[in-house]
Amino acid sequence: MAWGPAGGAHAASIHPAFGNILILGDSLSAGYGVAEGHSWVALLRKKLQRNRWSCRVVNASISGETSSGGAVRLPPLLQRFHPKILLLELGANDGLRGASLRILSMNLVAMIREARAAGALVLLIGVYLPPNYGPFYTRHFAGIYQSLAHTYHLPFVPFLLAHVATHRKLMQPDRLHPNARGEVGVLANVWPVLKPLLPRACLRS
Repeated sequence: MAWGPAGGAHAASIHPAFGNILILGDSLSAGYGVAEGHSWVALLRKKLQRNRWSCRVVNASISGETSSGGAVRLPPLLQRFHPKILLLELGANDGLRGASLRILSMNLVAMIREARAAGALVLLIGVYLPPNYGPFYTRHFAGIYQSLAHTYHLPFVPFLLAHVATHRKLMQPDRLHPNARGEVGVLANVWPVLKPLLPRACLRS
């Protein structure tokens, strides 16, 4: 399944001395199916401004992205943007395609290590698969994120769509992507984990 439209590396211009927050994800972070300005990443930018945090948020999320694609794209993104924080939200498309969980885990490990070597703190964002993929695969899929968060001591959002995916009014008709109301709930899942990390990448006025 394709998880949304292309979402290029969009960033608000800001003084280069400020740190960067880089978001590497699929359509769940690219704002699939919602109007510009209503994705959780756009809402994050607005929340940072309201709370007087000055930093550069770069959204490098792309529709249909897999962990393999992210692993290829990450090194040049790190070179270009020098992020202080990486929000890593990949793997949903691997799971929906029934891809090898071993390869998914290897790709996530490679990205975590690559980001750390470049001086970025990794915030890992997990996703769950629909139950029709079977209990064995879905349980082990979710377990990859939990295991990596524990092994690498990462700040962790266990499920990006927690309290959103189970509410029809918060989801688009495909039942896989949040609508504009749901995007508010998505940010509510990310913000408590991200907020304590902000002094690493942002200045407070």
